[in-house]
Amino acid sequence: MSDDILPAVLPGVAEDRAAGSVADRVVHWQASHGRHSLPWQNTVDPYRVWLSEIMLQQTQVSAVLEYFPRFLNRFPDVASLAAAQQDEVLVLWAGLGYYSRARNLHKCAQQVVALHGGQFPGTAAELQTLPGIGRSTAAAIASFCYGERAAILDGNVKRVLTRVLGFDADLSVASNERALWDRATALLPLDDLAVAMPRYTQGLMDLGATICLARNPSCLLCPLREVCVGHRSGDPTRFPVKTKKLKRSTESWWLLWARDAQGRVWLERRPDAGVWAGLFCLPVFASREAIGLAQEGGVEDLPAFLHVLTHKDLFLHPVRVAWPDGVAPGANGQWVEAARWADFGLPTPVRKLLEAT
Repeated sequence: MSDDILPAVLPGVAEDRAAGSVADRVVHWQASHGRHSLPWQNTVDPYRVWLSEIMLQQTQVSAVLEYFPRFLNRFPDVASLAAAQQDEVLVLWAGLGYYSRARNLHKCAQQVVALHGGQFPGTAAELQTLPGIGRSTAAAIASFCYGERAAILDGNVKRVLTRVLGFDADLSVASNERALWDRATALLPLDDLAVAMPRYTQGLMDLGATICLARNPSCLLCPLREVCVGHRSGDPTRFPVKTKKLKRSTESWWLLWARDAQGRVWLERRPDAGVWAGLFCLPVFASREAIGLAQEGGVEDLPAFLHVLTHKDLFLHPVRVAWPDGVAPGANGQWVEAARWADFGLPTPVRKLLEAT
């Protein structure tokens, strides 16, 4: 077997010998075939790289392309983000989902300013101490901005590397995931890190996003085809292996759509944990009975509709009510006119519901 062919299980020495082959192939491919025009590329500014990495977590590039420039226009640097109110951040984030990311983004900016003089730490280990920055995100920032030899392992990259390595251990087991981190680290470039690490890191991302797809990988276009155990096996889609899957759940919410005589809508802030945490929303009830309104003049039960979250199907039942003057629908909300809805960072389905009428 030649040195540039990876067996399914590699001892440490053999993996080190093969590392240059994998890294070189990825680096060279990325230079000529990878993505180079995304707005967060071609920079060593850790603020921009960090912002893009947080936005891209479990989010399509097409969505981030819309939000990234708008966010930068309002918060061009970490100091301006740290000085903002959390509500301002949530408003700009509304529709991007996973709102804990926005809250951690704000907390992280504040810590960078307060604890690091407005400068992001210069190593992956230090970056991991900040809110919302995990091991893979820290490695991406350190690799792109500082040329640090640090491995990323997001979902796409796990798919690429488990196929290349023939790594068939169950990644739902923590010890197996740690083993994959070790293998990923062993494959990193060894020379000219300032150039090679950003290209290698971006190359793995590009391969996972455009070539090594979950269901229909384009193996003929892949620079790692010749050293890929998954390709040689004839069924690369059997990697990665993860037996423990999150179960989808179903939930029904009744939304009290209270309007006063001036056409204003009553909005309340959602709790700090759970779906739409921290956003303003129509009041939520667990059942129609809990709202306690009779089906009579001024009360209209609108058709329910489905909002799909990552691991939950949310059935929303709007109840529109002409609310009497002088009485508040709740204790912790406020009346908001239509011209100001955009200032409150409404959840996307609620905003669409209100704007449709």
